[in-house]
Amino acid sequence: MNTASDISFAEEERAFAEGRFLRVVNYHNTPAADGEQLEAELAAYARRYSAVSLDDLDRFRTTGRWHKDRPGLIPVFYEGYRNNAEVAAPLAEKAGLTAWFFIATGFLDVPVAEQYDFAEAHEIDLVPEDVRGERLAMTWDQVAELSERHVVTPHTASHEETANIRTPEDFEREIFAPKRKMDAVTGQSAGCFAFLRGTSRQHSPDHDAALRDAGYRYLFSNTMVQHLG
Repeated sequence: MNTASDISFAEEERAFAEGRFLRVVNYHNTPAADGEQLEAELAAYARRYSAVSLDDLDRFRTTGRWHKDRPGLIPVFYEGYRNNAEVAAPLAEKAGLTAWFFIATGFLDVPVAEQYDFAEAHEIDLVPEDVRGERLAMTWDQVAELSERHVVTPHTASHEETANIRTPEDFEREIFAPKRKMDAVTGQSAGCFAFLRGTSRQHSPDHDAALRDAGYRYLFSNTMVQHLG
């Protein structure tokens, strides 16, 4: 939760050794062909790290102390691929880890026949297993089911970066509407957000304010997890 500018190198080394930093590991497309490798990676992480829920993250932020015996690890699965729900989620559960799914909500809303083209147009990486005309994105029913055991939260609507979110209509489509939709589906309050390319807080006051106004608590970027309060 700390940034490099907050503490000295020696303090950072000590904090890592004491487990006072969370580890975040990023994944995207998780095809069945890579299932064995993913299973081994998650099992290895689970032997060294503890699962992290959103409540755990809130507690860590408010107390400044990690309350479990082992350091916390957050495996993040981006975009909302169908195989994230059908391959990655069961493997995370088998390992005893809480998976965090950052979902480009517009990807889920695209008709199945158009999902391949949508992915290509919006920098959503595809693999040989992904076939044009087949469902590539998870369904909203899968989102609701995942939310009962894992963390699901928006990653914009269109897999968009801050530079292309400029107008009030852009902010509504990419920041506000995804949270409303996800909250309605899950019956929870989505607490986190991430932009394409992992832009951090303080990059733009307008974007920071929109995230807070929408009701998000944390921004995940390329180098840190930042509280938006």
